[in-house]
Amino acid sequence: MTREELLNTYQDIHLVTHPFVKHKLTSLRDKNTSTREFRMLVEELGTLIGYEATRDIETLDVEIETPLEKAMCPVLKGKKLCIVTIMRAGNGLAEGVLKLSPSARVGHVGLYRDPETKQPVEYYLKMPHSVNERTIIVVDPMLATGNSAIMAIDKMKEMGAKDIRFICLFAAPEGIEAFKAVHPDVAMYIGAIDQGLDENAYIRPGVGDAGDRIYGTR
Repeated sequence: MTREELLNTYQDIHLVTHPFVKHKLTSLRDKNTSTREFRMLVEELGTLIGYEATRDIETLDVEIETPLEKAMCPVLKGKKLCIVTIMRAGNGLAEGVLKLSPSARVGHVGLYRDPETKQPVEYYLKMPHSVNERTIIVVDPMLATGNSAIMAIDKMKEMGAKDIRFICLFAAPEGIEAFKAVHPDVAMYIGAIDQGLDENAYIRPGVGDAGDRIYGTR
């Protein structure tokens, strides 16, 4: 599907089109962007897109006392958020979302892509308690084939999670279709929907390997 077809087909795919987001995504794409700047941009984008992904989080009114009088004011309802990072590239994005809710719990799913099969392989999983009572925000800068995100969310559902959202910076149409075929109930918040995948399953034009660019590795 084209970008327009995807957006028309799935009502819960949210393409974040704020000018600041567009500008920062362009800076990420630039091959001359330094490791330091790339890392900072990913974190900033995590905050900006995380703001959109949490727009409808429930609140309730509680009584507080201001310097002038008592008042009923809104606070977040229920258990705090749980931000789940798909390691290792998701870590930088998670830091940005955490700025919105510093008290949020953080879960880690360690996956790497097998170079031959292009399928994800799990090597680590650590989650906080009460996953079923929390809003889960899974983060990964890139949604290429979609396989890693699908596996990570599979794990969340196996643990009882019900309210799950997914954030990425760049997505390929192939990855979005694969993701929605398995998890039609999970809302997606995306910075840019790119052209597609190359023969090595990298997003084009994309940014290259986001993990390598965040951490200065190869």
